[in-house]
Amino acid sequence: QVQLVESGGGLVQAGGSLRLSCAASGRTFPSSAMGWFRQAPEKEREFVAAISWSVGNTYYADSVKGRFTISRDKAKNTVYLQMNSLKPEDTAVYYCAATQKGSYYSSVVRAYDSWGQGTQVTVSS
Repeated sequence: QVQLVESGGGLVQAGGSLRLSCAASGRTFPSSAMGWFRQAPEKEREFVAAISWSVGNTYYADSVKGRFTISRDKAKNTVYLQMNSLKPEDTAVYYCAATQKGSYYSSVVRAYDSWGQGTQVTVSS
């Protein structure tokens, strides 16, 4: 299996920036693709962004296009989510995920095999 550990969450004012990191390990790594999801209180977990591990193709949810950037460092087995122009609506627990059977274009929870424990991102108005 793949073990995922997120870091970098915190409190930031609207308009600010934050960078999340996800360190991956395990014998089944690398996965086909890595993704970021988020879940606000009493809301369903929603897709944010994904990246293919091998080539680095990216896919974003419409709500974050132009503001968030997903990237990976293959040498460090780490995926990043750079979040700029943050809005209060971005407040959520952010989860890193890995899929072996899916692709970078997979945007549904069920497509992913491994999940991190999440990191809280709070954006104040």
